[in-house]
Amino acid sequence: MPTNRMKPGFLALLLGLLGAPLLMHSLAVHPQEKSDKPSATQSKETSSGSSSGTSTQQSSGASSEKLSSRDEKMIKQIAESNIAEINAGKLAQDKASSDEVKSFAKKMVDDHTKALDDLKQLAQSKGITLPTEPSREQMAQEKKLQALSGEKFDRQYLQQAGDRAHKETHRLLQRAASRAEDTDLKNYASKTMGTVETHQQMAKETTRNLKSTAEGKSGSGKESSGGGGKGSSKGGSEGSSTSGAGESSGSTSGGASEPSSGASGNSK
Repeated sequence: MPTNRMKPGFLALLLGLLGAPLLMHSLAVHPQEKSDKPSATQSKETSSGSSSGTSTQQSSGASSEKLSSRDEKMIKQIAESNIAEINAGKLAQDKASSDEVKSFAKKMVDDHTKALDDLKQLAQSKGITLPTEPSREQMAQEKKLQALSGEKFDRQYLQQAGDRAHKETHRLLQRAASRAEDTDLKNYASKTMGTVETHQQMAKETTRNLKSTAEGKSGSGKESSGGGGKGSSKGGSEGSSTSGAGESSGSTSGGASEPSSGASGNSK
């Protein structure tokens, strides 16, 4: 009988001894699992940081890429063309004799200054240092302009800066838009090309108006000279006619006096 009473107590003790390690293991495992799961705040911060990093990379990814050697050469040539147009435009604002040429020159300075500023931002994002002067050939052309004045300067400026220089700039931009490897450079070239085409049209119109004005002045001079010739001819004709009339009058007077004298002699 005592032995039977001890069996339930012994079993309870045995179960307690076996359950204690299981309980300790459970307490040890669950906090670790809990710590492995990020909190809502941590998850939000991680997501925000990742999103911010991706956004920053996307916004500056293309602009931070370095240009190839060919693209770098093109962007520097475009910068030189812009600088040459700005310098020539400033010179024309001082030396041009035509107000229309001065107005055209101001437009060139304003537009090419903006185009150069945009190009500087693009170059800075690519780690490129742009030139601060035109090419040697462009500087030589500028010196030729400086030696001229008056209408000769106006014609040469429109031909050189308005026509030839813009054709060269348009060719550079067209090449960059089609052949550049960098997307930002392509976009810049495509956008700026429209402005240069507008300048080419303006240069043609200004040249045509300047030519018409010069022809008008020349025509007025010819008409004035021709009018003087007609006046001289008319005056000469009138003078000859008057002189002839005088001679005729004299002859008539002489002829009349002679018969009168003869008549007087006969009467005596």
